[in-house]
Amino acid sequence: MQRHSFLFMLGPGVLLAATGVGGGDLATGSFVGGLLGTAVLWAVLVGAFLKFVVTEGLARWQLATGETLVEGAVARLGPVVVWLFLPYLLLWSFFVGAAQMSACGVTLHAIFPVFDSAQNGKIVFGIAAGLVGLGLVWRGGYALFEQLMRVCIVLMFVSVVTTAAFLWPGTMEVLQGLLVPRIPDADGQGVTWTIALIGGVGGTLTVLCYGYWLREKGVTKPSDLRACRTDLASGYIMTAVFGVSMIIVGSNVAMQGSGAELLVDLSDRLDETLGPAFKWLFLVGTWGTVFSSLLGVWQAVPYLFADCWGLLREPRAAAARRSVDTKAAPYRGYLLAIALIPMLGLFFGFREMQKLYTVIGALFFPVLALALLVFNGRSSWVGAEFRNGPAAIVALIAVLAFFGFIGTAA
Repeated sequence: MQRHSFLFMLGPGVLLAATGVGGGDLATGSFVGGLLGTAVLWAVLVGAFLKFVVTEGLARWQLATGETLVEGAVARLGPVVVWLFLPYLLLWSFFVGAAQMSACGVTLHAIFPVFDSAQNGKIVFGIAAGLVGLGLVWRGGYALFEQLMRVCIVLMFVSVVTTAAFLWPGTMEVLQGLLVPRIPDADGQGVTWTIALIGGVGGTLTVLCYGYWLREKGVTKPSDLRACRTDLASGYIMTAVFGVSMIIVGSNVAMQGSGAELLVDLSDRLDETLGPAFKWLFLVGTWGTVFSSLLGVWQAVPYLFADCWGLLREPRAAAARRSVDTKAAPYRGYLLAIALIPMLGLFFGFREMQKLYTVIGALFFPVLALALLVFNGRSSWVGAEFRNGPAAIVALIAVLAFFGFIGTAA
């Protein structure tokens, strides 16, 4: 535990938060803020807590057993787990890859409006962002990725929180929105958008990648669980602050448009409300947000494919798995695939891409919550110290019920 001090550990959880917060989260937060105001700030806290519960369960499993959840499932249930998971991973990768490049393209077009057509700007800049991200991950590995993400996090966090501070609606109003759960009707849309806000906080499939980042940091001992919880708490607190800030911004600035275009319109409204400096501050922060999400997906998701590939070749070696080789063909091949093939999705609308990958992600979470209830529920697998306690069981059942409802309704 001494080797993994708080300062050493502070990283993977924040990386996870930055990867999970993208253009869709920005757009949803600002739109919900404009529609429902600060009354639903509490929903951001609920969403961040639900994601924390799941990721903490994943970390607890991995530190107790030395296996990622995928490895543990294969060791106990057989390779059929991989055959069921891979089609989902491929489908999710296409839609999330297209959504990430689309968000980057729209944001860059707003910063550099050199194209007459916003659609053409989105496509060209989106392809460029995807290729730049590919090159950085390919050449730099985890070390460069971690440093780049820290820069993006500073950009996104400082810009959005600063903007929210200048639009502060009053401390009592904010506290009431955080502590008193209520949902304005908003012509019958209040409940729908509040549920969307809770479900959209943070990432979906990317939470599985937290375990691989722990391995990159050398965090493998059961005694590191407390540090992991601190790390994850810091990441999801950042996610919550970011979400709260976007709702405050949206509740104070009238907007039009949809999807990433809504963010461009928001920057124009900030120009009118607070001046051009805040317009550019917000656009730079938006760029940091969408590009950090793209970088996180490009770097992290190939771990999952490479791990699945290795488990199909050696299904009985799950318990002795080493860190994924990021220079080997399975990792790099999937990195190329996720950066190049989803470029086809740039020819579709940003809103459609965001909706599709959000729905697909929502379908995954109930399965993940159920797996953690079962896997972390057996002392013979994780030991009595790491077994789900009453609070964890209740929280995981809440995750299962909530995301199961979203997946069914979607």
